[in-house]
Amino acid sequence: MSEPELLKALRKGEGKAQKYLYEHYAGIMLGICIRYLKNEMDAEEIMLNGFVRIFQNIHQFEEKGSFEGWMKRIVINEALGFLRKKEPLHLAIEKEHIQLPNDATVESALAAEDLLKLLYDLPAGYRTVFNLYAIEGYSHKEIAEMLDITEGTSKSQLSKARAMLQKRLVDNETTVY
Repeated sequence: MSEPELLKALRKGEGKAQKYLYEHYAGIMLGICIRYLKNEMDAEEIMLNGFVRIFQNIHQFEEKGSFEGWMKRIVINEALGFLRKKEPLHLAIEKEHIQLPNDATVESALAAEDLLKLLYDLPAGYRTVFNLYAIEGYSHKEIAEMLDITEGTSKSQLSKARAMLQKRLVDNETTVY
């Protein structure tokens, strides 16, 4: 089924089209939710809520950009809304100063699975800004608007998230050897 045909069927509320969309994109959308939420059951719930919102608001998609990108934004917004309610985005600031390790390439040598485990351990604010900037590709201005923070806070949280990740990587490397 082509994307224009799918969109037409979705706008008519056809169940087969909804099922096709869900089966085709559920894995991608769940992956996004898992990056933001620590609990897999919460991630599944948010993914399902995201699909409900996609189906309810399909008429708002103007076909000016990527349909998948539009869906991802809805799912990300659902995850952010959940975080605001359940895991406050107080954008925690570490009490102790975080030293950046000299080896800035540590982050790039990390497997995606390992990075996900490290991301779970970050405070909610650090994890959210890191996901939005480094993984989803949003600008600091967009992140600031989405989270109702300043651009400077977004940049600071990203810097601290990276520093914390790098420190944990270095700590893990020294315990392995």
